[in-house]
Amino acid sequence: MTIPPCPVASTHSGPTLGLLIRQLRDGIWERMEHELALAGHPLTFSQYVTIKKLAMSTNISVTDLARTAELNPGAMTRLLDKLEAKGLVTRVADPADRRALHIHLTEAGLNIWRDIKQCGERVLEFALTGLSRDERDQLMHLLERVRHNLSPTGD
Repeated sequence: MTIPPCPVASTHSGPTLGLLIRQLRDGIWERMEHELALAGHPLTFSQYVTIKKLAMSTNISVTDLARTAELNPGAMTRLLDKLEAKGLVTRVADPADRRALHIHLTEAGLNIWRDIKQCGERVLEFALTGLSRDERDQLMHLLERVRHNLSPTGD
């Protein structure tokens, strides 16, 4: 795939797209950790995302979890160690492949997920305050198009 040349930078004095997206991401992460703490769950954003992914998926690998949480596999292993120490996840060796692990939420992990997913819903609602349903849909559509444009596979 040939990557087209970057156009000449705009003279627009506002934030660049990349900076704006980074600021939005950082703001969401900070607000999420605040909401989690208020709910009595002092989890990091990466721990929240990992619990969410495990609650929504089956047979997910450590590599996939790491990618989702934007961590390297070693950092994900340490994060899973912490969640396992809290009794929220369990890791079971795959009987067909001893190198592979199956990671699952425990009953306690599922109970916490039921509570913390509401934190995520509150953060999303807070972030989108003042936008109509049409504006919210349009924002998501436009961001998905930008993501698609930047994806090496066009996904």
